[in-house]
Amino acid sequence: MAAIPRAEAQIVAGFGAAPECPYGYYDYAPYSCAPYGYYGPEWFEGDVFIGAGPWFHGRREFNGHVDNRFDRRNGFHGPFPNRGDRRDPARPVGRAANFHGNEMRDGRGHVGGGGGDSGRH
Repeated sequence: MAAIPRAEAQIVAGFGAAPECPYGYYDYAPYSCAPYGYYGPEWFEGDVFIGAGPWFHGRREFNGHVDNRFDRRNGFHGPFPNRGDRRDPARPVGRAANFHGNEMRDGRGHVGGGGGDSGRH
């Protein structure tokens, strides 16, 4: 009786640095930059975007408002920032002018319940 060699499987997944986007990036691949007004103020600590996708670094139970009218999958064709672009100082990230979220997301690609205004302008 011959011994059968044991095979070991190994899966390696790695992600580079989060995209440097002035107003955050979509929480689904290819993680392209999202435009100003897509994310509500809950997604920012000061001027720092807390992340989305595999780079998310908010609390586990986090849910934040988004305005998915600015989502390219919903047909948005307005201006998109490029990676490495700088923020427009006239557009404060933590208080998007007239922001009205219509969906909640957890930063990991999951859609939560509740819409409406985030209450923090």
